[in-house]
Amino acid sequence: MSAEPPPMTVPSGIPALEASTPTPRADLPELLVITGMSGAGRTKAAAVLEDLDWYVVDNLPAQLLTQLAGMMTSGPGGVNRLAAVVDVRGREFFADLVNVIDSLREAGLSHRILYLDASDAVLVQRFETVRRPHPLQGGRRILDGIAEERALLREIRERADVVIDTTDLNVHDLAREVRLAVTGGDEDSLKINVISFGFKYGLPLDADHVVDVRFLANPYWITELRHLTGRDEPVRDYVLGLEGARLFVERYADALEPVLAGYAHEDKRYATLAVGCTGGKHRSVALAEALAGALRERGQRVVVTHRDLGRE
Repeated sequence: MSAEPPPMTVPSGIPALEASTPTPRADLPELLVITGMSGAGRTKAAAVLEDLDWYVVDNLPAQLLTQLAGMMTSGPGGVNRLAAVVDVRGREFFADLVNVIDSLREAGLSHRILYLDASDAVLVQRFETVRRPHPLQGGRRILDGIAEERALLREIRERADVVIDTTDLNVHDLAREVRLAVTGGDEDSLKINVISFGFKYGLPLDADHVVDVRFLANPYWITELRHLTGRDEPVRDYVLGLEGARLFVERYADALEPVLAGYAHEDKRYATLAVGCTGGKHRSVALAEALAGALRERGQRVVVTHRDLGRE
């Protein structure tokens, strides 16, 4: 599949979920029905929604959709964003999907339908690549199963709020299209964890980048600072006041910008930046906090963890 995504396709007469649509409030119940052609990317779409903190149910019989929607709750702590993958794997259960959608509307349950599609040629190629039969193929050709599925899905496709054609999309392109359709592009695609650590306790196993700040003077050797940590103002001011400390933070944050942009483009959802000193108590803590602040100023979404703080 090529890397150039086609424009989002929307059925005639159905309002599209435009990129400018504001992200619905997280405390209001949202129900998203994911359906479409087998091999068009439903599994990837479901994984993207899980990463966005949706509760995802795969291969749900259509008849259970109303009951599941009725279990949704408002406010924090409950299931308020539910995505259900409903497709022809449900066999005879799938035939009732249109009626179930009608019942949701009659019950006043707000919902949206995301439909994934692709050309017949690409669907055949994908099934041949994974060497699995189409769910409706039986003893026939793959194309026969695809044709039958298109006939079964025709009405639900016409009702879809958003149709994404994945013919020319790779997995990263598809992930971006799904996020755009669901969030309007307002939700961050990359989460950064800046972690401080002590080299004497070993490198963090999940680090994407390791920063060694042992080039700075160690506050441990200053009696009045030894018992404090990099979170305390005297240590923070001392470390950041050392020659080259602030310059290092700013330039390193600048250097990370194209890297983080590349991660987001390649659909990498998490990045860990490990900042280390000898014991993980003074310099690494102060620099990790400073680096996190510099990244936030550049629009990044950052959390800070101090792995070895408090260890002797």
